[in-house]
Amino acid sequence: MNPVLRLNVWSGPRNVSTALMYAFAERGDTRVIDEPLYAHYLARTGVDHPGREAVLAAQQQDGARVVREVILGPCDRPVLFLKQMAHHLIDLDHEFLSRTTNVLLTRDPLDMLPSLVRNVPDPSLRDTGYAAQTAILRDLVAAGQDPAVIVASDLLGDPRGVLRQLCARVGLDFDPAMLTWPRGPRAFDGVWAPHWYASVHASTGFQPYAPKREPFPARLRPLLDECRPHFRELSARALRSEG
Repeated sequence: MNPVLRLNVWSGPRNVSTALMYAFAERGDTRVIDEPLYAHYLARTGVDHPGREAVLAAQQQDGARVVREVILGPCDRPVLFLKQMAHHLIDLDHEFLSRTTNVLLTRDPLDMLPSLVRNVPDPSLRDTGYAAQTAILRDLVAAGQDPAVIVASDLLGDPRGVLRQLCARVGLDFDPAMLTWPRGPRAFDGVWAPHWYASVHASTGFQPYAPKREPFPARLRPLLDECRPHFRELSARALRSEG
């Protein structure tokens, strides 16, 4: 029996990660899991996110156990897609990353930060996930991995082209079914979905990229300056549109 392809996709919030999870869920060979380390992160940090108590009640809070039993645990399909938030990887041994295939999904902070503050009104750099993503990237490169990096605007601009490249990079055949999905919630959504997933629930595929038209909030400028070097480091390695 061939080993399971365990695909950790390390994102930040508001980075079209849910849409990418929905795309992989349309593959007949793939099982998807939504943010298995979220309760671990909330328990370790004490941060107050929307739906915090529901998340803590619904998920295993012991991150090491999640790694053993979920991320590296049994899977009934050839591919296990794990939608992960990079900042959830806290106080855990990173050794398990050597036994998984890792992808980083990022977004220009000019677009991401105004979206994030709708759910997290006073975000810090930790809340954005950028520093956690570059830390994961550096660890993976130091360990000899060459992780794929996807920029959200590239994925939205050419879903077919970027998904083809991603599939080729991780050793999968591209499946056109990944380009569309049923409207509405899915059984595998985390309990936090009502707070975060309204736009993807209204969609049936990747929505065209549209830059923000509203002026960037002045109060977020210092945080933007913190995020930008991390985004540059990530996007320098990004897969690009085939077009």
